[in-house]
Amino acid sequence: MRLEVFWRVAVVQLLAVAVLSVLLAIVFSHGFFEGWGWLVGPLAWLGCARFTAWAVGLEPVPTLVRAVLAGIVSALFVLVGLHWLGALVAVGLFAYLCARDPAEGTAWT
Repeated sequence: MRLEVFWRVAVVQLLAVAVLSVLLAIVFSHGFFEGWGWLVGPLAWLGCARFTAWAVGLEPVPTLVRAVLAGIVSALFVLVGLHWLGALVAVGLFAYLCARDPAEGTAWT
């Protein structure tokens, strides 16, 4: 695993998600997220992942595939009421998937 890539992806994604979450919370009411969170959350996550790919210098499409995989894990946390813990786990998993050395194989992407 490439540790430098792991930490760069983790920090950029975490900051992007945090900043976007604060901005969305300022703009929209809590009720908006209760009704539309199922759509806004994944789109925000993918938007942040696309930004992270650009900021870190990763290929966009494989990075978005990795974001989807990490997002699925995050969704499982959401289903049991642990939204923000799921987001943290997803950031770590996303960073791990992005930092995997290509020589390790392609089982995940």
